[in-house]
Amino acid sequence: MEIHGPQTTILKYNKRPILMHSYGMFFKHAIRKWKMNSNNKAAKHNLSLELFGILVGDWETLGSHPLVPDTVLHGQTSFKWLEGGAFLMMHSKIFYEGFPDTISIFGSDNALGTYFMLSFDERGISRIYEVIFQDNVLQWWRNEPGFSQRYSFTFIDNGNTIIGKGELSKDGLNWEKDLNLNYTRIG
Repeated sequence: MEIHGPQTTILKYNKRPILMHSYGMFFKHAIRKWKMNSNNKAAKHNLSLELFGILVGDWETLGSHPLVPDTVLHGQTSFKWLEGGAFLMMHSKIFYEGFPDTISIFGSDNALGTYFMLSFDERGISRIYEVIFQDNVLQWWRNEPGFSQRYSFTFIDNGNTIIGKGELSKDGLNWEKDLNLNYTRIG
């Protein structure tokens, strides 16, 4: 079913509406082609993300957050390769009300030699983070006026334990504690 507007098209795909701007017919054709051709030649191992392989698997998390002092936050996180290793996907869940489930995807820019993480949570909030991975430490951050964040993963115990520390800044100068999680590999 299609509903046409001045420059938009709404398509139903898997019973969900998809809003298309300007080139709606092109996207309709692309979706049809994508459904027919799931064997994409780009679905292969991205050598630029090779360091991230240490994350692949399932992790149990225990942590803390300043908003809920004296509370141990239990959760689970999993990492898996997406599209044959072209990207790395992270699913994260904390079993405590008020902490949103999150899906993130790590990718790279070969020309610039940089990494990034796209994140989306159950509240509908999406963010992009810059990423570096060196000397057994994975870090990501975003600098947004009024709400900057940074996070570090330090790998210990032959990569079977991760110490995660988060910080946030409301003014870009002063940093305060945010979510801290310790990750233990369970699979």
